[in-house]
Amino acid sequence: MTAPSASVSTRDSSSLDETDGHTSDQATLTKQLLAECRQLRETVEAQKQTIEKQQQTITDQVSRINTLEDRVDELEADSEKTRDIARSASAKAEQAIADTDTQEDAETLPQGVEPSSSPLDFFANCRQSKIKELFVEQSNRSNTYWAICVAKRWPEFAQRRTDGSGIFFTRDHLETALTAHLGESPHRQTIHRVWDQLQDLGGEDVRVKRRQVGRSQEPKELLTMDMDTAEGLLDSRYLGLDLLEATAGKTRTGGVTPVVTGVTG
Repeated sequence: MTAPSASVSTRDSSSLDETDGHTSDQATLTKQLLAECRQLRETVEAQKQTIEKQQQTITDQVSRINTLEDRVDELEADSEKTRDIARSASAKAEQAIADTDTQEDAETLPQGVEPSSSPLDFFANCRQSKIKELFVEQSNRSNTYWAICVAKRWPEFAQRRTDGSGIFFTRDHLETALTAHLGESPHRQTIHRVWDQLQDLGGEDVRVKRRQVGRSQEPKELLTMDMDTAEGLLDSRYLGLDLLEATAGKTRTGGVTPVVTGVTG
């Protein structure tokens, strides 16, 4: 009976040793995992701080860029005003000494500025804010103002001729341009009135043509301009020359450019 007891005692001791070994390994593994967790937390915290610093740096840089852009806009505006003042002063000086009877000759105009070929050409080359003041704020002739704005935006909305010799507007082109300008789809009557104003203002510069693609299709009306005329709308050659005087129904230009009268709508 004594021998079996000794055998059992030996097995129990061995089992206890194995259990202690497993417990020790688990404790070691737990310590390692805890250490790794602490290291990961420290790494994450360090990265978080780095990201916050980078975000703050980006925010500061964006703020500086915005400030610089605002400053550039201010400088450009100041520069434009300065140029206008200088051009106006120069034009007035030349007009003061010039014989008004010879002003019909384009070569004698202030700073070599050419006279306008039509009311549309004249108004398109004046400052747009002044045109808006004249036709919208002072005389409630918005259709005239919109016609001028649409004409100036021909590079965006008009169709170029395939040979590059000119451009043309369809009523669809005009509707698209007015939608972009007004921020909403224009009323059909508005499209019709602006179309008529664009034709009236253009005089000989704007011609009406009809195009029919196929026999089954209705012919479309086109408002056409030569490329030289269209590009002339973008010259801004009357800015700063003080040629625009808001009066009831007419705009006198001091002899520098043909007198524009009878503008309605």
